[in-house]
Amino acid sequence: MRIMTAIACSAFAFLALPMNSSFSEAQAQTPTGFQNYLMEVRTKALNEGVSARTLDRVLPSLTYNARVVRLDRSQPGGAPNTKIPPFAPYKRKHVTQVRINNGKATYKRLSGKLAQIERDTGVPSGIMMAIYGKESNYGSFTGNFDIPRALATLAYEGRRRSLFEGELLAALKMIDNGVSQSAMTGSWAGAMGKPQFLPSVYLRLAKDGNGDGYADIWNNEHDAMASIANYFVNAGWRRGETWGVAVSVPNSLNRAAIKNKTKATRCPRVHERHSQWKTMAEWRALGVKAATWRKLGDDTLATLLEPDGAGNRAYLLTSNYRVILDYNCSNFYGLTVGLLADAIRS
Repeated sequence: MRIMTAIACSAFAFLALPMNSSFSEAQAQTPTGFQNYLMEVRTKALNEGVSARTLDRVLPSLTYNARVVRLDRSQPGGAPNTKIPPFAPYKRKHVTQVRINNGKATYKRLSGKLAQIERDTGVPSGIMMAIYGKESNYGSFTGNFDIPRALATLAYEGRRRSLFEGELLAALKMIDNGVSQSAMTGSWAGAMGKPQFLPSVYLRLAKDGNGDGYADIWNNEHDAMASIANYFVNAGWRRGETWGVAVSVPNSLNRAAIKNKTKATRCPRVHERHSQWKTMAEWRALGVKAATWRKLGDDTLATLLEPDGAGNRAYLLTSNYRVILDYNCSNFYGLTVGLLADAIRS
C-alpha cells in the first residue's frame, strides 16, 4: 500500500524502534533460531484457522533473507525534529510529463473498465490511475521479493514483530485460501502486486474485477483497479467530491487564527500541517483564490495546506484527500496523487 497505511505510519514512515534485544546477526546465521521461530508462527496460524496442510508445506520452504533486514534498517528514522524538505522538487520528480503521458495511455486502454468501476464506486478513474502510477509505475515494477519469506524474516528479526508477524499470518491465510505461493511476489516490506497491497489488505479489500472468481492483483489490471477503488470506498471516499484544489493565499491571511488545534491520533506530523476546517465560502471570504472551484460547493469543507510555506502554492483539501492519505500517510504522496490524477484526466 508500497501501500499503505500500516507501513506508512509504522514502516512507510519508518519509525525507528529499538532492536529486539534477543536478536543478533550471529543468531540470524543459525537456521535453528529461524526455524524455531517459524514453529511459534505455526501455532499462532493454526489458532487463526490456517490448515496444518498449508503450514507444513509453506513454513519449511522459508529461509532467512539477510537482504530484507538490511533494507529495513536503512530506512530513515522519521525523528520528530527532522526538517521537512520542500514540496516543489518532489512534485517535479513525481508528476512528470512521462508519468502523465503513460497514465493517459493506460487510461485509454482501460477506459471501459475504469468507467464501470467509477459508476459503481464513485471513485474517479483519474485517482485509480494515479495510484497505479505512483505504486507500481502502471504495473511495470511490482517487486520480486518472495513475500512469505520476506515477512518471516522481518518478523523474526523482531524490530517491528507485531506488524510483520501479522502480515505473515495474513500471507499464510492467503495461501490457505488458494493463492499460489509462487505468485506472491512484491516489495521487501510485503507490499504486493500492481496496487502494492499488504497481505492483510488483500484479505480485506482485494476485488475480482473480471468475474473469474479470483482477485489477481499481480497480473490482471481489472482486478487491480477494482481493488484500488474498493480500498478507497472502504476508507470513506465521497462520490462527486474532488480531492482538493490549488489556491493562492493573500499575504494578509492570519494563519495563527486558522491554526489546527486538534491533535491527530494517526500520523500527527502529517495532519498538524493542515489548518482548521472551513467551508469554501469562508475561504473565499478570507481572500483565498482558485483558478477553478469546480465540484466545490459553498458548503464543502476543506483545510488549507501550504507545503512550501507562505507565499508559495497552497491547496484546499477536502475529506477525500484524507482518504488518499489512508493509502499512504504523507502529504507529498497525497498531493502528487491528486495532481497526477487531474493531469491524467485533463
